[in-house]
Amino acid sequence: MKRFARMLSGLLTAAFLLPLTGCHGSRGLPAFEVPESFDDEKQYELTFWAKNDTNKIQTAVYTDAIEAFEKLYPNIHVNIRLYTDYGRIYNDVITNISTATTPNVCITYPDHIATYITGQNVVAPLDGLFADPRFGFGGSELRYDGPDADEMIGKFLDECAIGGVHYAIPFMRSTEACYINVTMLESMGYDLPDVLTWDFVWEVSDKAAEKDAEGVYAVNGQKTMIPFIYKSTDNMMIQQLAQRGAGYSTADGEVLLFTEGKEGVESVLRDVASHTETGAFSTFKISSYPGNFLNAGQCLFAVDSTAGATWMGSHAPNSDISPDKFVEFETAVRPVPQIDPEHPVMISQGPSVCVFNKTDPGEVLASWLFAQYLLTNTIQLQYAETEGYIPVTAKAQNDPAYRDYLSRSGEDDGDHYRVKIEATELLLDHIGDTFVTPVFNGSASLRDAAGQLIENTAKSVRRKENVDGAYFEKLYGDVVSLYRLDQLGRNGAGGGEADGPLPGTAVALLVGIASVWVLMGAYLLTEYLRKRIRSRDAGHAK
Repeated sequence: MKRFARMLSGLLTAAFLLPLTGCHGSRGLPAFEVPESFDDEKQYELTFWAKNDTNKIQTAVYTDAIEAFEKLYPNIHVNIRLYTDYGRIYNDVITNISTATTPNVCITYPDHIATYITGQNVVAPLDGLFADPRFGFGGSELRYDGPDADEMIGKFLDECAIGGVHYAIPFMRSTEACYINVTMLESMGYDLPDVLTWDFVWEVSDKAAEKDAEGVYAVNGQKTMIPFIYKSTDNMMIQQLAQRGAGYSTADGEVLLFTEGKEGVESVLRDVASHTETGAFSTFKISSYPGNFLNAGQCLFAVDSTAGATWMGSHAPNSDISPDKFVEFETAVRPVPQIDPEHPVMISQGPSVCVFNKTDPGEVLASWLFAQYLLTNTIQLQYAETEGYIPVTAKAQNDPAYRDYLSRSGEDDGDHYRVKIEATELLLDHIGDTFVTPVFNGSASLRDAAGQLIENTAKSVRRKENVDGAYFEKLYGDVVSLYRLDQLGRNGAGGGEADGPLPGTAVALLVGIASVWVLMGAYLLTEYLRKRIRSRDAGHAK
């Protein structure tokens, strides 16, 4: 039995250490260096993980891009795996880092990459590839017409740098927009301003929440009405803090939410509590998708990404509600509500593309060639036109075909759906007013925490809990603990640190993997012991 105990102890230890050291251990891949040439004779099998929002047109863009790329590079074969959620991509990458089975190319966000690069040489740094005269931007040996370095929009490219090193290229960019039922707004005696303010939205929303003794809302004659619904409450908090000039975090990962930004945070949460209590406000996580309520005449202000514009409005080409539920109304698109309408501030968001490091530099180069192919005009325009995205290169934005597409707004409710193109133009007009949050190991957890503050506050009000100063202090402590915010910022924004702590979500994943190993080990040992006992009993029986 002592031998059994020693074996079990050893397996348990190995089970916990294996996934953790695989992700954060000192034995990582060798640093990537750009090969001197590309081997046309060698066959490369690449894996590409992408997100498509269940949009079949987006899926077709990816598959067509792969087919065209493989004709240019017959020795490179690309296998695509589609996801409907960036969080699942992030979780799967974390899991696969521990087993050295990451994809080659991945649609992702810089917040997620900041966690990936805490493993040694997990993600390939791209600066050397950018500048390579043969295979970089505008490279002489490229087999396609990609953008030159000066045709990359610098603001978007800068968003892909972590600790001064580029670990990704931008793929698409979007921002948030407020989609408005203008017909309903005007029926209440209000005119729609060019730029919404928070005060205006709260005032109108409170009025729209009024109902009679039978529970029928005066504004729509229905028994369901949520005047103001916000889809991404993390962005709601982050943008309001930016508009107020309040602290969120430093570039080194110091959390400012509960220090320099505390006054701003509490102001946001008190507004949320006040207007949730009147029935004027809710969130996607609490009530469901804002576009569904907007299109049914049950919402006045719906905030979602410009990349969700085809789901908004009476004639939205995409919808989760049946046609008979639609209500006819005029739809307007405006920037998110502002503190100072003279100086609008809004977030820049949208998918980027990273390339994972491999033992063979030639495989990494092949991955880069495919990733850069996604920046060609054909791919950029086709994908941008599926939603309210904008292309990330000046080359694509200035393409006559793209300018023609924008000019045809409202021609139909498909390719030229007015709301979608107006959402696109909103970002094109406000690129200079956008910002991004600092990226570091754990910044994804901090973003989640920012949204959780709003979600918890709204839920507590709906549960009739007392939301006051004491409530907020407890809430802050609970959120810090839940997302391990007190452990952020120890490694800054640099990559390749082997001893940095993972954010809570990543740790939970790895612990889950470890648990599986433990169960497997326990099962195998149990079976081994049973066989030994059976063998011994059989021996005694002879």
